[in-house]
Amino acid sequence: MKIVLVSAGLSSPSSTRLLADRLAAATLQRADAETEVIELRELATEIAQHFVTGFPPARLAAALDAVAAADGLIAVTPVFAASYSGLFKSFFDLIDKDALTGTPVLLGATGGTALHSLVTEHALRPLFTHLRALVLPTAVYAASEDWGEEGLAQRIARAGAELARFTAPAAVPGAAPDVDTAAAIAPRSATGAITSVDPADGFVTVPFEQRLAALRVP
Repeated sequence: MKIVLVSAGLSSPSSTRLLADRLAAATLQRADAETEVIELRELATEIAQHFVTGFPPARLAAALDAVAAADGLIAVTPVFAASYSGLFKSFFDLIDKDALTGTPVLLGATGGTALHSLVTEHALRPLFTHLRALVLPTAVYAASEDWGEEGLAQRIARAGAELARFTAPAAVPGAAPDVDTAAAIAPRSATGAITSVDPADGFVTVPFEQRLAALRVP
């Protein structure tokens, strides 16, 4: 199994690459996989050439092939003008329209302020939905002040657990559930009901009405 990291950071080192690496580490704690990193800043010239000539240079072609063949994708961009960077968008504009169909994609973004924290929802998620990727529920945005905070570490762990779950081979029928992973990802039943996890019994469906009743003031 291979997970490909696409980082659109422009500096070296960059917070964008750091977030991509931490998301990959969180995933590898729960999944046995190889990783490959694609630094888009190293391919900027080749990406521009492809738009002009219509043919990808060898390094860019290899990167596009790696993304298309990935079992899971981690895509992280810095925020430029309240959206993904032009370099990030240009690279994914070159991806074949069917290449990411059904591929689990973990989204990440970095920025200088928490004001852009919804960029993963209003910009990144629609882009990968258009490409028919399986966009994971948890996306991670890291503002400058988030680094070193417990909240960021928790979001990274949760997102990594989701990617590991969606890229893992199909579970063996009758096998016991992975309680640690289940606890990290709030599971839902086939009808959409939120479930809780009992280490002894596995998944226990709790109807929404019961949860709502528990919140009522006596």
